[in-house]
Amino acid sequence: MTVPSPAGPQNAGPQNAGTLNVGPQNAGAQPPAPRPAAPPPGATAGAAGAGGPSGPSGGPARALQRVTASALGPYQSAVVRIGFAATYLFFLLRELPNRHELYGPDSPWHWDLARQLTNGNEAFSVLMWTDSTVWFEAVYALTLLSAAALLLGWRTRTMSVLFMVGVLSVQNRSIFMGDGGDNVVHLMAIYLVLTRCAQVWSLDARRAARAAQRAAAGLPPLRDIVGPVLWVLLGPVLVAATLMGGLGGTWWLPTLLWTIWLSAAAWWAVNRYLPHGEPRTLLDVLANLVHNATLTVIMAEVCLIYATAGWYKIQGSRWQDGTALYYPLNLDYFTPWPALSDILGASGLMVMVLTYGTVIVQVAFPFTLFNRRVKNVLLVVMICEHAGIALLLGLPFFSMAMIAADAVFLPTAFLMWLGARATIGGRRLLSGLPGRSRTPGKPGTVDAAHDPAGPAEAGPVEDGRGGTEEPRLQGGGGGHTLVG
Repeated sequence: MTVPSPAGPQNAGPQNAGTLNVGPQNAGAQPPAPRPAAPPPGATAGAAGAGGPSGPSGGPARALQRVTASALGPYQSAVVRIGFAATYLFFLLRELPNRHELYGPDSPWHWDLARQLTNGNEAFSVLMWTDSTVWFEAVYALTLLSAAALLLGWRTRTMSVLFMVGVLSVQNRSIFMGDGGDNVVHLMAIYLVLTRCAQVWSLDARRAARAAQRAAAGLPPLRDIVGPVLWVLLGPVLVAATLMGGLGGTWWLPTLLWTIWLSAAAWWAVNRYLPHGEPRTLLDVLANLVHNATLTVIMAEVCLIYATAGWYKIQGSRWQDGTALYYPLNLDYFTPWPALSDILGASGLMVMVLTYGTVIVQVAFPFTLFNRRVKNVLLVVMICEHAGIALLLGLPFFSMAMIAADAVFLPTAFLMWLGARATIGGRRLLSGLPGRSRTPGKPGTVDAAHDPAGPAEAGPVEDGRGGTEEPRLQGGGGGHTLVG
């Protein structure tokens, strides 16, 4: 998957069709707008930064510029996208033989009961439109496909919306199924719609990079047909669902869907007729603000989950005396490996250490965000803890969901290193395939023009305070729009 190269402070380029940049990416986009030259040292930060960067308003001005000029956390948001899409995709695949009993026509929670409940709590589920088995199969298949496409980052805006609709529909059909991980997936499916989570490690980013290469080479852009077609197909569905009252009883879901669909047309028009004008800049700023605000909400959500879990545990007598872990290790439902659970449960010291350690880590984590090194250590501990839950208690999808949520705090340098290693491994794997294109004169090397990994990743840049900041990526949207 392509990691676009770093660019200047502006997310230039027609392929950067951003967060609430829900418009179809116009493949007939113009070449990227020239970036303004960097101001000389000592220059003011603009009208809002009177007094210069070192003045009293320099810090707020820089912060405002950063949150409006770029979508922060491109690697973190990409990992969150991949993690939650993979979690729900694997869950749906595992439950494929049992789908009728869990969420379909053979469920003990009958369709009539589910309809009464959704009418009472105003929940949304397209499975409540009809009790037809064919309709259930179609929705289940669409949710599977949207999760796979979101995982790959193909037409990410469209797929994030369809993924959200699928997750809400399936979960609200039988709300008594699943575990705590379902609640996390439920919330993150909504948040992902508002993020620019396809800036890196996605097919959209690779398509955007190729469009930029064609523009730099003076070649005419390729015309995008898929985006407008998806927009046209989704429009009548949204109209029919609204007229029939099939969007639930809340106000926010119809508002969100209509805002995304209508702004898709606005983005398409601006990208086509005013690719370098002020409306395009305004849409980019709004898109970045929505992305950054949503990323902040995701981080706050993770902190809230751990804080509430930890403080509730403190109030439990079994957690206070250090024996809480012993009981699930002796329940058949939570012992996929009875021998391993018996060995661990037989050690009073290990049970006490793991019980107290769980409480300490969960309570302390929100406070460690003020210290990067301590936060990174606790992240490793929590990821190992969730891996242990998946292994010992047989809750793999809960653990996958929590690890994907934890990924929002992973360091950018580590994610870039991880991406580079994956790129190298992919190149080595693909270079051994028969018929793989290789650079002339260099046997065994992959032609860069056909390399799916794209350009090499750029390392972190100095932030002027002795630390590092994430590179600002050209084409931050990567075609991440509702229909493109």
